[in-house]
Amino acid sequence: MSGNCVFCKIVQGEIPAVKLYEDDEIVAFFDISQVTKGHALVIPKAHHADIFSLPEKTAATLFAAVPKLASALKAEFAPAGMNILNNNGEAAGQTVFHYHLHLLPRYGETGLYGSLWKEATVGTPDMESLQASAEKIKMNF
Repeated sequence: MSGNCVFCKIVQGEIPAVKLYEDDEIVAFFDISQVTKGHALVIPKAHHADIFSLPEKTAATLFAAVPKLASALKAEFAPAGMNILNNNGEAAGQTVFHYHLHLLPRYGETGLYGSLWKEATVGTPDMESLQASAEKIKMNF
């Protein structure tokens, strides 16, 4: 765990999260910002700042879960498509320095390509709705 890392605090249970999947090495949960409906994050439980410090075994476990999670999100939210996004380093737009993948269901909206975080958010999520969706996603995973 790294001192003030928000994702480490989620892993430790110090900050609540609506979890979609969890095993010994990784956890997936809804992003509180919900840039698009169903926006989820997949992170390693161990703190690794970026792809450059991510151990191969952890990467294999994390990336093996992504297609299953993407399919479960698709079954729940019926998006037209999905972006899988990862920023590494401040110059690439990384703001939380704990490795993470964004799964962004897409519904035909525009403006998400060059300025993803500035031009599109669906607003404050309804946590009860997210929790209900999480339960359905877990059944599809």
